[in-house]
Amino acid sequence: MQPDGQGSPGVRERINRSLTPGCLTTLIVLILVLGSGLSWLWYTDWHAGKVNSERRQKAVSSILRQARDAADDTARSLNASRTSDVDRLTGVIWKHTGAPLITYDTSRREFTARLSQQVPYETVQIIPGGGSDAVTRCFDFTYSRPHGQAWTPRVTVRDDDVCRPATDIGYLARVAKARVERIDAQELTRTGVQRALDPTGTLHTFTVKSVVGGDGTVAISIRITSHEGRAGQCYRITRPAPGSGEVHPSSVIAAPAFSC
Repeated sequence: MQPDGQGSPGVRERINRSLTPGCLTTLIVLILVLGSGLSWLWYTDWHAGKVNSERRQKAVSSILRQARDAADDTARSLNASRTSDVDRLTGVIWKHTGAPLITYDTSRREFTARLSQQVPYETVQIIPGGGSDAVTRCFDFTYSRPHGQAWTPRVTVRDDDVCRPATDIGYLARVAKARVERIDAQELTRTGVQRALDPTGTLHTFTVKSVVGGDGTVAISIRITSHEGRAGQCYRITRPAPGSGEVHPSSVIAAPAFSC
């Protein structure tokens, strides 16, 4: 009798020969599965990127088209207003653009309305569920009127940083509007409104210029300055006068003005 292991090489060879095809088959299957998975992930990522790029481009086209349409509509309204009053013209521009910062150059007879606009769009992701993104652009809407001619619009895309003071002023205008809504009737004085807007007396963003009542309303003129002090805008906030009924948010209006 041969010692253990002396006669086993033939058995081991037969076992190895029987296992080798199975192992190779399993390895090939694993490679194919892994390759298919990686190919699917690559294609899904490529397709998602392609779709998202197309949607973003559509959003860019949309925001530029909206800006041009708003500029044209505003110019038509300016020409239809048949007024030379700068405050009224400022109101027309604000109504059509919603710009929080509107300036007027008297020497050039030119308005500039600055605001940041955003258009959202849906995105495709590898993980089911999707998501969203947005295109943001900073615009200068310029309306000029040479002597004896009609108002003509021009739209300029600016760097995002240029719009930050305007965006800040827009936020502060909403804050001022909300605080004026809550002011008690007896506090509708210059001192009372200033205290409501700046309770601590340490802010430099709100300066109340005047509080005037008449025709069932109270008009509050305020100078709003951005936090960094880079821009300022006069605002006129109107609300029902005391005794004219309950004050609702919709009855209080905060709009840019040429002077305060």
